Amino acid sequence: MTVVVLGSANLDLVYAVDRIPAPGETVLSRGFASFPGGKGNNQAVATARAGADVRFIVALGRDAAGDRLADEARRAGIALRARRVDDPTGSAVIFVDRRAENSIVVDSGANAALVDLTADELADIAAADLLVLQLETPLPTVAAAVRAARAASTKVVLNAAPSTAVPADLLGRVDVLIVNEHEAAELASEPAGAGEHALLTALTGHGCAVIITLGADGALVGVPGKAPVQVPAVPVEAKDTTGAGDAFAGAFAAALDRGTRATDLAALVAATEFATAAAAIAVQREGAVPSIPTLEEVEALRATL
Repeated sequence: MTVVVLGSANLDLVYAVDRIPAPGETVLSRGFASFPGGKGNNQAVATARAGADVRFIVALGRDAAGDRLADEARRAGIALRARRVDDPTGSAVIFVDRRAENSIVVDSGANAALVDLTADELADIAAADLLVLQLETPLPTVAAAVRAARAASTKVVLNAAPSTAVPADLLGRVDVLIVNEHEAAELASEPAGAGEHALLTALTGHGCAVIITLGADGALVGVPGKAPVQVPAVPVEAKDTTGAGDAFAGAFAAALDRGTRATDLAALVAATEFATAAAAIAVQREGAVPSIPTLEEVEALRATL
């Protein structure tokens, strides 16, 4: 086992609409589908499809949605460390408009029960080379997982999404922090429009490497004490941006794992270039998990660049 992902799993209920409804407005859907989702699940699938050996620590309800998510994760080649709890499996309602923009409401459900890590879960983290985390599970659980990883010399990649306050001492224990510009501004306590270079400087001040994803502008990669590197996006026409950040984070983790797992600037830039190509493929497809590309698809795209 090389990569452990600890995080959320949801059943995504996706509605295609002409526009995102305004408060008090009813709009008709042009189509509906349900997909496996949740940031942890998406990133576990993305990491596995990009070629890594993955174990996923997750909480699922004892319901049909939990059965479906478990079955589909196993079909993706993921080894599950799944708690089955009485709470309903997490879910999300997602509206996607004609411009590929989305609006999402998440019910945590069983994800909120992922607390007090068990001996087996801690052993999984200690045995891994890389731990991947997000913030759709309780923050104390994330912090406990980071402490366990640090004690075992397991590298930690934190995708600090959705945006929430993260203690500075936790950021200081992370090896690589992945955020978008909004999340970076929240974590750095900087005003909107502060500029990505200022945000990068503030966040690398915690001692971690930082990747700021910038959508169509690519990504900015920085490590403490060195000039940042801009990685350009692959120009594509987006169809659905749902899960694109998760495709990026999972592909990044797999690329880092395939290398030396070093977090020097050159290794981070190489992993970011791979992840940017994976995200470019994902935004051209519908759904979170269905949009995630395989290693072969990403390599084929990169060969054309």
